[in-house]
Amino acid sequence: MQYKAVSSWFQSLLGCSLSLLLLESSTFATTKAQTSPNHDDTVECELLIVGGGLAGAAASYEALLEGKTVCLTEITDWVGGQISSQGTSALDERTTQRARLFYPRGYLELRDRIEKFYGELNPGDCWVSVSCFLPKDAHTILWQQLKDAEAKGNGTLHWFPSTVVKELDIEGRKIVSATAIQHSPQPGKPELNTYPLSSTIEDAFTYEDSSLFQKKIIKLTPPQAAPDWYVIEATETGEIVALADAPYRLGIDPLSHLEPSSSSLTNDPYCTQGFTYTFAMEATEEPQEHEMPPFYLQHHQYYSYELERLADFNLVFTYRRIWSPETGEREIFRGISFTAPTPGDISMQNWTWGNDYRPGTSQDNLVYTRQQLQGTGQLEPGGWLGGLRTETLRKGEEHALAYFFWLVEGTTDSQLGEGVKKPYPNHRLLMGLDSPMGTVHGLSKYPYMREGRRIIGRVYPGYSQGFTVNEIDISRRNYRDEYYQTNLDPVTYRQLWKVLDGLEAIANPDLDLEQIKRRTRSTIYPDSVGIGHYAIDFHPCMTESPAEKAGNTEREGERRGAGQAYPFQIPLRAMIPQKIDNLVVTGKSIATSHIAAAAYRVHSFEWSSGAAAGMITSYALDNDIMPYELIDESYLKETQLRSLQKKLNESGNPTAFPDTSIFNQDWEDWQ
Repeated sequence: MQYKAVSSWFQSLLGCSLSLLLLESSTFATTKAQTSPNHDDTVECELLIVGGGLAGAAASYEALLEGKTVCLTEITDWVGGQISSQGTSALDERTTQRARLFYPRGYLELRDRIEKFYGELNPGDCWVSVSCFLPKDAHTILWQQLKDAEAKGNGTLHWFPSTVVKELDIEGRKIVSATAIQHSPQPGKPELNTYPLSSTIEDAFTYEDSSLFQKKIIKLTPPQAAPDWYVIEATETGEIVALADAPYRLGIDPLSHLEPSSSSLTNDPYCTQGFTYTFAMEATEEPQEHEMPPFYLQHHQYYSYELERLADFNLVFTYRRIWSPETGEREIFRGISFTAPTPGDISMQNWTWGNDYRPGTSQDNLVYTRQQLQGTGQLEPGGWLGGLRTETLRKGEEHALAYFFWLVEGTTDSQLGEGVKKPYPNHRLLMGLDSPMGTVHGLSKYPYMREGRRIIGRVYPGYSQGFTVNEIDISRRNYRDEYYQTNLDPVTYRQLWKVLDGLEAIANPDLDLEQIKRRTRSTIYPDSVGIGHYAIDFHPCMTESPAEKAGNTEREGERRGAGQAYPFQIPLRAMIPQKIDNLVVTGKSIATSHIAAAAYRVHSFEWSSGAAAGMITSYALDNDIMPYELIDESYLKETQLRSLQKKLNESGNPTAFPDTSIFNQDWEDWQ
């Protein structure tokens, strides 16, 4: 494979001219509302799926097998999200679930197709996963899977790459149409993916043609013959939730008996998990010349191997190695075994104290709050520009490129001190439209997003503030720990244990706290439509701005909620927003708390939630019922909900793990 090395042209571009295209300060920019022009095209579909990541792809897959007409929009030109355009092409899976291959059918098919494509499941011979592969291949593999589903189910897929939803037409409690903008290069101008996202995102959301792009305005509507349709929110940051102005949360939830490990007494919408621009680097036979980026000295004081047991370059390189044509010698560092890199090996970098960018204040947060959206004019008609702080995107891009230079030439380590980091110049950044990331600049087309806007579900019995999956619904944490007894007030501590109780407390509600035996499983939801399992894994925001500031620390207490989780379910109530009846939410925007969201974000969960969304909406169309009606106050008696769950399970989309029951407390072996 031949790719371009990092060029002084691009480093100059990022260091100088890009800054002129972006916001010049941390204050809000004023967005001028745009008048919607005439539509160039109108496309009818039964399902509009906004966002082509794994959740959106899974929703499309199931809907196509059901014979539906699907419109799928995606801001990049690749389908797959995490595994393709975001570059995190290393499947995050838990040991027991993987050993039993207990996943949705489409996810299992995706794994099989990866293995058939390469002749092996792990062509990168990485050690973080059993499957690491090239992002550009992930798009090819998943795209063919969708096309095959279209043919098998006699569905219709209208694919809109490089397309964003600009406006929603809402009447009463329904979205009745959406206006989208598709951009393509102007004649004689550079191809798509030449420039990093920060320099093009606002252009992509603007109706008028620009010096770089020509625009096509598309109206997306339900079929005239059957005016009912559904919109599925599958974007990475909850764009449609914000644009529809449905209630949502961002960042840290306040400390409570439901979120006892919260790091804040009040909510903090600015502290979301870090985002990452991934990149691919190749091991070379000879040392390469590397030019220091002009912004390197601003960022280098952040980078670190993080822990002594990880302080080895070869270990970090092979952690997410995505291509390895030749097997190297076996190495062991601090008990971790891996095969040594050889020339031609390609590694994808996604490292907490590396290319993670972790802003956490109102001056630099990436995902705008509702108040910030109002301040920028993005909630005005025609004012929507994606809901992100462009300047922070640019800083994240610089941060990632500076991290590459640190890996190959750096000699500092912010957490472990001097003498730990050595230069490793025998590597190059892979750039070009034919490179693993498919970009001229070498960074992923879109950052890997761990957290965005999370809806607040509707009010149900027991959820007077709106439904949410909380920390205590999934965590294995020991809540007898002295921290909780000391830091929670007596009333909150008692409430915590009343919710955590096992069968003994159900039978005898007067038990003393010390007599209560906590349940050793996740909360069981009678309206479950999918499954997931992963640890509560945090990449916390930083305390001060800018995030890369020398001596900056992670927000105190943010990692307290991290740890192991029980296998968990995806309740339908978590996918139904307030205010809008024909909007179904999937992926990372379902109703979870800040801590629970740290587990509800990985590859197989996204697929399971997306598959559920595709089947829920297809079922709703076929049975003339709104999804929210499946879970009204009498949901325990709903025969149609049971019918939907039966359809999900029989199709190979499980709604519960084996032996799930209030009587089964034996989940410790699920690793």
